[in-house]
Amino acid sequence: MSASTHAPGRVIQATRPLNTGRNGEMRPTALIFLMLLWLSLFIAFAVLITLLITIFVTGQNKLTWNLVTNFPSADPEEAGARPAILGSVWAIGTTAVMTLPLGIAAAVHLEEFADRKRWFNKFVELNVQNLAAVPSIVYGLLALAFLSMLGVTNKNIVIGGAFALTLLILPVIIIATREALRAVPREIRDGSLALGATQWQTTWRQVLPASVPGIATGSILALSRALGEAAPLLVLGALVYITFDPNGLLSGYTTLPIQIFNWTGRPQEGFHELAGATSLLLLAVLILMNALAIFIRNKFQKRW
Repeated sequence: MSASTHAPGRVIQATRPLNTGRNGEMRPTALIFLMLLWLSLFIAFAVLITLLITIFVTGQNKLTWNLVTNFPSADPEEAGARPAILGSVWAIGTTAVMTLPLGIAAAVHLEEFADRKRWFNKFVELNVQNLAAVPSIVYGLLALAFLSMLGVTNKNIVIGGAFALTLLILPVIIIATREALRAVPREIRDGSLALGATQWQTTWRQVLPASVPGIATGSILALSRALGEAAPLLVLGALVYITFDPNGLLSGYTTLPIQIFNWTGRPQEGFHELAGATSLLLLAVLILMNALAIFIRNKFQKRW
């Protein structure tokens, strides 16, 4: 134990290091917690690697151009996922068109223009935060009830599925956009207003361009989640077996997760291999979308 002298005849002992004391990081309980944390991370990572290897081993033989170009068939040797691929493109594209303008506009209003002291705005913010954690099947039921109220009899159409997916990811996009707007320093707004710009001009010309990386990242990740959803679409009666290409918003459709669900329920081993190959295809698309989000964030992100 070291000591230092501050006055004649007076010796003050140095403080004991925090990391070895009673409240330090080397306490047994802290070490146990750290070990359990690393153990849980290792188990999750091992399960993920095992699942990926299993899917790859199962579906590698079916990962050919026939999977992309052929229609579903009763013969697993001739079956493909072409309608599911096109259906996913239609569903996600329509979802993006419906969700992004509405979600970004709502976030801009709540963050830049809304009076946070009013009870109505507080109520909206609370509900947006809560809706982001609602299970996806609930949004399928909500979309089903809404379409039934409108008198729509055939609910397994592209616009119906896109509506359910819009309800699913809209709160996520609003929250992500608001976080991106908050990351813009207040000084940017104050400087623009001081130069005579209106609040709308400041938001449109300064705040929004500066927050594009965060908005784009959150939007792409939200669309990635929608791409992998099957539960809300199954509630709406999405087709699991079609032999035609979707060609419009009122067309019947299927998606990659639904096609995987259909093939995994078949008893033939060939369909299980097709499900594994389609899972690899879906996983590749999701990885590309996430990589795009990371690229946009790193390329255009500004450090204030």
